Amino acid sequence: MDISRRRLIGAAGVTGAALGLFSAGLSSGSAWAAPRYEDDPYRLGVASGDPAADGFVLWTRLAPDPLAVDSRGGMPERKVAVEWQVATDERFRHVVRHGRAWAVPELAHSVHAEVHGLRPGREYFYRFRTGGAISPVGRARTAPAPHGHGGWASDVSFAFASCQCWYEGFYTAYRHMANEDLDFVAFLGDYLYEGGVGANAGVRNMRLDPSYQRETYTLAEYRNRYALTKLDTDLQAAHAAFAWIVTWDDHEIENNWARDTAQIDKDGFPDDDIAAFRARKARAAQAYYEHQPLRLPQKPRGDRMRLYRRLNFGSVLDLHVLDTRSYRDDQVGGDGTKPGYDKERREKSRTMLGAQQERWLLNGAGRSHATWNVLANQTLVSQVDQDPNPDVLSSGLDMWDGYTAARDRLLTGFYQRGVNNPVVITGDIHRSVVSDLRLDFDNPKSPTVGTEFAGTSISSGKDGAAMDKVGRDWMTEGVNPHLKWHNAQRGYTRVRLNHRELRADYRVLPFVTKPDAPVETAASFVVQAGRPGAQQL
Repeated sequence: MDISRRRLIGAAGVTGAALGLFSAGLSSGSAWAAPRYEDDPYRLGVASGDPAADGFVLWTRLAPDPLAVDSRGGMPERKVAVEWQVATDERFRHVVRHGRAWAVPELAHSVHAEVHGLRPGREYFYRFRTGGAISPVGRARTAPAPHGHGGWASDVSFAFASCQCWYEGFYTAYRHMANEDLDFVAFLGDYLYEGGVGANAGVRNMRLDPSYQRETYTLAEYRNRYALTKLDTDLQAAHAAFAWIVTWDDHEIENNWARDTAQIDKDGFPDDDIAAFRARKARAAQAYYEHQPLRLPQKPRGDRMRLYRRLNFGSVLDLHVLDTRSYRDDQVGGDGTKPGYDKERREKSRTMLGAQQERWLLNGAGRSHATWNVLANQTLVSQVDQDPNPDVLSSGLDMWDGYTAARDRLLTGFYQRGVNNPVVITGDIHRSVVSDLRLDFDNPKSPTVGTEFAGTSISSGKDGAAMDKVGRDWMTEGVNPHLKWHNAQRGYTRVRLNHRELRADYRVLPFVTKPDAPVETAASFVVQAGRPGAQQL
């Protein structure tokens, strides 16, 4: 089959149909029979993702020159065979699965190898080999056996994180996370930021090509921004230590985008041109897939990418991974303080998830037999009045506060279906918040449906503080009585859950604008199964 690579990729990147072919190893480039690399081809590290009871997906990208401006990573326009191995021991004396995948130039020589046939609830080690070069060793755990198949996990542990602006802070939090005892990591969005990195790359003080100074629009620019991000050794350590479950938020494409709508206009991008924005989304989606440990069902089809999905961890946990960007209505205008905007945000037809994802979530959670139903969600579900003045209602219109009918359908749906122990984990807001999820936030006697644990950023927003003005406003007595705790330091959240309780530990760093910060637990909360609402320990 004669396929023109340039014709297939075009200005918007790979088409949906072609991407599937390239994922299977089809390429216009001939095979490189005996590859030899001028530098280590695994400089972007290794990763695994989406663990199941019988396996996971393995990822790497061959890039001996990761920051090459042409985004080829120092690789030729040829496809390369990459061998992968999975073993029960770190020295690979007992290899239990192995195979070969093609790294093709059309997908930036990335590799996505889906591994099956492993035993549930076990730790495995993996690596890649090509042209005599051997990758670092990664580690991943399979999920416990599904409920009703002889598997019973006594506990599950994971960490969740979000918002890792490369030029605003160091990723020291990941170094600490890599030393935790976890089953997986949930990443809730803003893996990169689309804006230029600035002179001297912000706090990193690193000289880069001028192409890194401008906002990302082209496929090459998105690829290179991921390469820059993934060169961080602390991030590589956390990827190598655990399987990751990823979803995106806005900055993987553009700040505050909604469905087919761009929110800002700079560098000449026509934000009112839907076709142009969809083309940009397609390029961003392709680069996202190329750099994340995602399975084939998550591969993009043009600008469409199905990232919402459900992962089962035995009888303990069903994890519902959401996408709150791709299907939402556009944000209402203004700053949220004018009466007209308050009426508009309460329109019954407004959606955050889209009709199909909303049905999928409510029906799936309603049928779940797991003890805990956890939603991996992007932005704050809880109502937050951001102005302590009782005469002013100020709402965050990019959050679920801008989509109150959708939030009502979500929480009422959980309540009416009797969903087992709903818990929401949230990113986006660069601060940590613990909140009761009530059927009616304006009525303190309203039933508590579940609990929300919002986590802070890894580095976005630079150094934080335990309390800041935003936190003082939010936590003013009587303003948001359902909010139980607030902290604006950087870090991640560790979660441990079993059939009796869920415990969340907020792990924070005193600074991120310089490396080597220590970590400590700022606060811990527990939710008892069958008793919604968090209690501080």
